[in-house]
Amino acid sequence: MRSEAYNSLEDVVLDEHFPDVDLELRRGRHIGREDIDWFGFLVDAQYHLETFYRRFDCELVQGGDAYFYLLPSGARLGRRHLSTAEMLVGQALALMRLDPATAESVGLVEVGQLTELLTNIVGKERLLKALNSRRGQVHDERVAEREVRGEIQKALRGLDRLGFVERLSDMEIALRAPLMRFAEPVRGLSDPEAALIALIECGEVVVEDKDVDADEEEADDLEMEVES
Repeated sequence: MRSEAYNSLEDVVLDEHFPDVDLELRRGRHIGREDIDWFGFLVDAQYHLETFYRRFDCELVQGGDAYFYLLPSGARLGRRHLSTAEMLVGQALALMRLDPATAESVGLVEVGQLTELLTNIVGKERLLKALNSRRGQVHDERVAEREVRGEIQKALRGLDRLGFVERLSDMEIALRAPLMRFAEPVRGLSDPEAALIALIECGEVVVEDKDVDADEEEADDLEMEVES
């Protein structure tokens, strides 16, 4: 942290980057190393901004040295819960980012690879059930599969807005450093990749010591909270 870059909070607020960074953080966006100017601003201004956001019952969190986000501790700013699809897709993408093969592809993955991974881990029937937007209704399998593809695309759009990924097209996405937030529940374990696979396989989402089965209707109320 280079706190000498700013002598006061006033200096931080007057910086040209502050308005955009502040708005994006409040919207729940994760600002990673990929956002070169914004990330550098946050590194320089971190000391002053930590105090600033505490006044809004939020904590400015730095995930390792790779990204920043706001973590709410009260209700003064709006909150948004990730959907079951966003959580499962996010966990699967975090697993892909841990794969050395992804590094060789410069962090780019095909949506088809993501769908195949989820199908292999969760199983086709359970994946159809978990990501079916019309749970409880009987569907033709082809219709259900089309709905699942739609839910995955919807989840990717949400994760893109929150800074976890960058959608380059409907078929290709770039994995960003903030995806590692989905791996936080297994950080420090001897085999984090295997543990993350187990979470996805069981259809569980685990954030801040909260567990919920992805098949449950109330899943959205217990998932990762972000500012909105």
